[in-house]
Amino acid sequence: MAVVLAAGRGKRLRSSLPKVLHPVCGRPLLWHAVRNALAARPERVVVVVGNGAERVREEVTSWGLPVPVVFVDQGEPLGTGHAVLVAERAVGA
Repeated sequence: MAVVLAAGRGKRLRSSLPKVLHPVCGRPLLWHAVRNALAARPERVVVVVGNGAERVREEVTSWGLPVPVVFVDQGEPLGTGHAVLVAERAVGA
């Protein structure tokens, strides 16, 4: 299993686009993280979402990844450690 944290607000960015969907080298930032996670050959990818969750879900789903993707909503953003705990609880790890 791979866990990708994608719930950040990016409050210093002056954009309505979720931070993880901003393009880097022609692809969303999140795409690069997921692609690198897939290199480890996980059985599934868990994406922790928060800000712009629906847009992030739509984008990731459109990629047609070769493994199942589980989306977990962080809810109130309480930091990186909290995001990891939310993912752990959701997948029963």
